[in-house]
Amino acid sequence: MKYSMLPEYKNQYSMLHRRLFFPCTISRMTWTWGCIIKTWYRMKCRGSPIPLLEENKQMRNLNAVVGAVLLVALVGWLMIWVMLPTKAYKNSWDPNLSSTHFNSVYFQGQGTNLLLFSFPVMFIAALGCVYLHFHTRLQEPFSSSEVKPKLISPLWRPYVISPLGIVTGVELAFMAMFIALLIWSLANYVYVSFGHLHMHKQGEKIWQAKFRSVSLRLGYVGNICWAFLFFPVTRGSSLLPLLGLTSESTIKYHIWLGHVSNVLFALHTIGFVVYWGMTNQMSEMLEWSRTYVSNVAGEIAMVIAVVMWVTSFGRVRRKMFEVFFYTHHLYVLYILFYLLHVGADYLCMILPGMFLFMIDRYLRFLQSQRNARLISARLLPCGSVELNFSKCPGLKYNPTSILFINIPTISKLQWHPFTVTSNSNLEPNNLSLVVKSLGSWSRKLSQQISSSVDRLQVSVEGPYGPISSHFLRHEELVLISGGSGITPFISIIREIIFQSSNPNPQIPSRILLICAFKNSTDLAMLDLLLPFDGTPHPIPELLNLQIEAYITREKDQPTDSEKQPAQTKRFNPAQSDGPISANLGPNAWLWLGAIILSSFALFVVLLGVVTRFYIYPIDRNAHDGSYHYSYFVLWDGFLACAGVLAVSSAVFLVKKRRDLAEGNRVKGLEVGVSPPPPGSFVGEVESVPVQCVAGATNVHFGRRPDLKTSDVGVMACGSRSLRHEVAQICSPGSAQNLHFESISFNW
Repeated sequence: MKYSMLPEYKNQYSMLHRRLFFPCTISRMTWTWGCIIKTWYRMKCRGSPIPLLEENKQMRNLNAVVGAVLLVALVGWLMIWVMLPTKAYKNSWDPNLSSTHFNSVYFQGQGTNLLLFSFPVMFIAALGCVYLHFHTRLQEPFSSSEVKPKLISPLWRPYVISPLGIVTGVELAFMAMFIALLIWSLANYVYVSFGHLHMHKQGEKIWQAKFRSVSLRLGYVGNICWAFLFFPVTRGSSLLPLLGLTSESTIKYHIWLGHVSNVLFALHTIGFVVYWGMTNQMSEMLEWSRTYVSNVAGEIAMVIAVVMWVTSFGRVRRKMFEVFFYTHHLYVLYILFYLLHVGADYLCMILPGMFLFMIDRYLRFLQSQRNARLISARLLPCGSVELNFSKCPGLKYNPTSILFINIPTISKLQWHPFTVTSNSNLEPNNLSLVVKSLGSWSRKLSQQISSSVDRLQVSVEGPYGPISSHFLRHEELVLISGGSGITPFISIIREIIFQSSNPNPQIPSRILLICAFKNSTDLAMLDLLLPFDGTPHPIPELLNLQIEAYITREKDQPTDSEKQPAQTKRFNPAQSDGPISANLGPNAWLWLGAIILSSFALFVVLLGVVTRFYIYPIDRNAHDGSYHYSYFVLWDGFLACAGVLAVSSAVFLVKKRRDLAEGNRVKGLEVGVSPPPPGSFVGEVESVPVQCVAGATNVHFGRRPDLKTSDVGVMACGSRSLRHEVAQICSPGSAQNLHFESISFNW
């Protein structure tokens, strides 16, 4: 059945379609936003369900137009960075813009940079939330033409390159373009500065002035890295989903940008120390200028950066994770002294990434303030623990999502990510994840659960994950895991089970799960493939699932007497514990868009008021020079934090009321019937795989899987060597129908 657009909205959408292409003024963009939100609100209040938009071509066209506007804005923002170091920008763009009202008494020297560098990204982030909101509701089942194997371009093929790891051709292409941008910027900065060389000391030689100029421009180029540094670690941002990325898959970009920026800033610092030594100006190292950048602040920032940098290298991070974790929280001091060094003008250039990260970090803090309702825990013979939480039915997430948890009785500061193994469709009231006992933190968790405690205090952040179940488009699916790397595939199999129950399901025709374990007790991880609520769920006949399990350290199958059953422990949550509710992001894009737009607008208004009525009078009447250079940055930082905290808190409180009402409705709906007393254990006589998946499982002892025989698309999660081996099989030169995706949480 087809649904048509209500007649009263046709003219409004036609006008919106035209104006979205030409958002030339603030008033016109405000009108666009108001039209989108008002139309959505009216249709919702009139009783027209949002899913009806799936059949509406005009709404899909509207979303396509919004996507085009976002693309144009993104390309325009990037082009500004390309033009920034050129003579055209220095001699034409900047003077013309500065002579207008952008650098008025309300913003002084920050107006131009706010307009060119900050506003476009905030506009993209806010409008992107609207795009993702409608995109989520316009998603349609994959058609039969979409699930057929397609030839994969070499640009999307995986490459194993040391020390980068697994990268695709697209990533290599963008990496090359980014490096080209850095080289282009440095070359133009040096070229322009050499044409107007300034001698900073009487008797200074030309080559010394050029040396100083190059050292200064290395710092400018490092600022470009900082403009992108915080985007990959903003977990709930709309920017990553717009590019088809997830927070865990983009951590490597943050690492790469961190290394490059630290190298550039180190060269910048060393260059100036050498210059001061050559020109007998070592006293400059102790200068905190009133009218220019603070050298002391830059040196303090560099010392902190070196500490963070050294402890973030792979060997240190993996062997001494707590050292890396705690030293990395020095980023707050690093940002403070870094901004005091670069000044307010450069702050406005790199502001968007930090502003969005600040919003995300504060929303995560608010979400984690309420303890999650932990219902039960299942102790598997292999030492892994499955934690089962209560959740609000409105919380939706896709397979391979991750949840960050914190247990204050173990560590008040440490947050650890774990893959969500449950499915929000099959289990609407519960969320589960698996913790493998590998480190000290996870071992302490197992000990606490094994003790006599009847309640465990847990805080959560998330879940975070992809915005679509893209794996459903494949005709055949091969899942390769090592050890606890099977956990993302548990959620994938459960999603396919749910999809198979729908009429005319479009799911992979064949699923092959290849899993490698060290010991036979690890086979208990297969118990988690199917939901378990006291009654095993059978595998649908439509699901063609084959499991190949390999035990690498044992050659013989254990006897029945050696097998140990899993144990389930019930908890008694406190009244203050609440179900996990949707965070402001994937489940509430419009709320997030409102926070981004409102908080940035409030920041700009406050900045204009403070500059005009406080800073400008002091600056105009000062007898000892202009307003202190460092105070501009402190005001900017304070007002940005004030805007984020005020708006985010207000929106969060409004949404929290709805979540509390929904949470009260799900009390008592936890998994399990006739539960045992809290704190007691119940052994499961027979595991789920024995009843349901034993016929689909082949167990091989004493050898590893021969991955080179695979000739179809794969998803891999496990050790670094396993993922690299699979990636090499799928690299260029192999079969043309391979679809590879690596899932890694080893940051």
